[in-house]
Amino acid sequence: MDSIEEALDYNAMDHREVNRRFAVDLLEAAGETPLGDVLDLGAGTALIPIELCRLCETCRVMAVDMAPAMLDVARNNLEIAQFTDRVLLDRVDAKALPYNDGFFTTVVSNSIVHHIPDPQRVLEEAVRVVAPGGLLFFRDLLRPDDEDELTRLVELYAGKEKDSSRQMFADSLRAALTLEEIQALVEVMGFAAETVKRTSDRHWTWAARKPLA
Repeated sequence: MDSIEEALDYNAMDHREVNRRFAVDLLEAAGETPLGDVLDLGAGTALIPIELCRLCETCRVMAVDMAPAMLDVARNNLEIAQFTDRVLLDRVDAKALPYNDGFFTTVVSNSIVHHIPDPQRVLEEAVRVVAPGGLLFFRDLLRPDDEDELTRLVELYAGKEKDSSRQMFADSLRAALTLEEIQALVEVMGFAAETVKRTSDRHWTWAARKPLA
């Protein structure tokens, strides 16, 4: 999403329930362990960091994205929500993070994996920069079994959006991984396949803690 028009279209889509569910599920996965310093990969227009700050008074978020237009809109969103003191923005390639090993307490991402041609590199970088014992929480779209199911999902969840937004959602579904594909990727890094679960009719979620040793 390189243009400001695309960023504004994305920001205007109704993500409220999805974003709140992500934040609530993240906090549930964390349990009694504080989220601490959170890295959000592919934060887009910072809607999830804002929702997370509303629900968790103690966390701080580094929200990163590669698209300058998305970060421009994110900056405006943070000023309106008055969270500029708790959410920092950075233009960063998720495949080559500039942060030290184990720097963050929690690393999260919502819907970045389907945008990356080689998602393994993003997952490996996330594991590298999270602290031992830290939480990894990724959620993304599931690729539908066929075009009929894809059409159903687009109509159900983006039927009231503008044509460009519906096309954006359809393209994202086509680019998404299957449950078996993402499970195979986390297994390569030493995590159990069962740490990735189907969590809706269109999402998978990976929730795991980095081993202490």
